[in-house]
Amino acid sequence: MPRRVAPARSAHMVEAIFGCKWSLTVYQLLKNGTKRPGEMVRSVDGLTTKVLNDCLRRNLEFGILERKAFNEVPPRVEYAVTPMGEKFIQVLDALEALQDEINASSAEADPR
Repeated sequence: MPRRVAPARSAHMVEAIFGCKWSLTVYQLLKNGTKRPGEMVRSVDGLTTKVLNDCLRRNLEFGILERKAFNEVPPRVEYAVTPMGEKFIQVLDALEALQDEINASSAEADPR
């Protein structure tokens, strides 16, 4: 059986996204219909505009989110999950489920 090599781009995406602790929060906000950066910052304690912008930029670079700017005064920008981002979030959900299973089996093995 040939040795499997980790997919470099997707592995880098997972590392970079998990490196931003706010990415999962942003996905949840978008899932709940929150699309504007100001709304996101106001709805989450501890989330700053700078950190959010860094997180959004990283997700845009990977194609997980898309940005739509409206030609209005004052300017309006909204974010949404792309179709590829939907697939990526499913992978993250599967990783979270795996971690839950690992935690559950660790608790069963060591019932202190």
